[in-house]
Amino acid sequence: MKLEDFDYYLPENLIAQKPIDKRSHSRLMIVDRYTEKLEHKHFYDIIDYLDENDVLVLNDTKVMPSRIYGTKVDTKASIEFLLLKEVEPDTFEALVKPARRVRVGTEINFQNIMKGIVIKKEDEGICHIKFSYQGIFLERLEELGEMPLPPYIHEKLEDKERYQTVYAKIVGSAAAPTAGLHFTEELLQKLKDKGVEIYYCTLHVGLGTFRPVNVEEIEKHKMHAEYFILDQKTADALNRAKTEGKRIISVGTTSTRTLESIYTKYNKFVGTAEETSIFIYPGYKFKAIDGLITNFHLPKSTLIMLVSAFASREIILNSYKVAIEKNYRFFSFGDAMFIK
Repeated sequence: MKLEDFDYYLPENLIAQKPIDKRSHSRLMIVDRYTEKLEHKHFYDIIDYLDENDVLVLNDTKVMPSRIYGTKVDTKASIEFLLLKEVEPDTFEALVKPARRVRVGTEINFQNIMKGIVIKKEDEGICHIKFSYQGIFLERLEELGEMPLPPYIHEKLEDKERYQTVYAKIVGSAAAPTAGLHFTEELLQKLKDKGVEIYYCTLHVGLGTFRPVNVEEIEKHKMHAEYFILDQKTADALNRAKTEGKRIISVGTTSTRTLESIYTKYNKFVGTAEETSIFIYPGYKFKAIDGLITNFHLPKSTLIMLVSAFASREIILNSYKVAIEKNYRFFSFGDAMFIK
């Protein structure tokens, strides 16, 4: 398949620059992948489409304030790091800009709060940096770091918590699992009261999710590995749901990739903590999920390829066309769709 097959034109004014005032008041497109029918609702209407025969799986990862700025100790040149994942204690894989300014052995001073030394350089602007500091790393990072908003967002985020889900729990992501941003605690409680089972997995969002595809034939694209966790209690509940014929609905592409990775490898859900580099594109046969709540994704991204595999490329591109005509908001702070 060609990269151009997943391209579409999006007017720049439809790229959401900030969160909507009330999380659950974003718009929601209902996409029936069997009848191809589209409905236009608000996110709080999701309650009308779920019941006691449904199981919802959300990603409870928490975003680190992982964009940090430092200066080279020798030349005082400014360097930006986006921390992607911890590879060893106090050592992180990071995207560095400008990459040409650092080499193995480069020392970086972060406002006299932390120091770092580059211990490895890889392709595509990736390096490994080892930190030294006093106290607790995450507390130092809170002092230094900014929320790692995507480059298409140009407005300053007033409230850091709006780039976290209300159920964010386990720190480790370099980007938010944005499909979950629409949920409020009140809406989650209403769903539970209606009999919907709600469970959590963890996938720490990194390069695998947001790195662009740079090859013309998409099958040649290599996903970067991302770390995930599913506990045994949740695995047992999901296996029981399968046996009882309940719908398993994942919230976001990250939850989807976690569940599909596990089911593909073990032919059932199991409690595990490991890495996945699964790449889902049309032709993939879904084994774990029966429904998907997700945002509107960038052209030519692995995310639009995943949703095109779940519905079909034609259904997704048509729904995006309709969303543009109806002025839906796109990307991280944008509106959502429920593909059923």
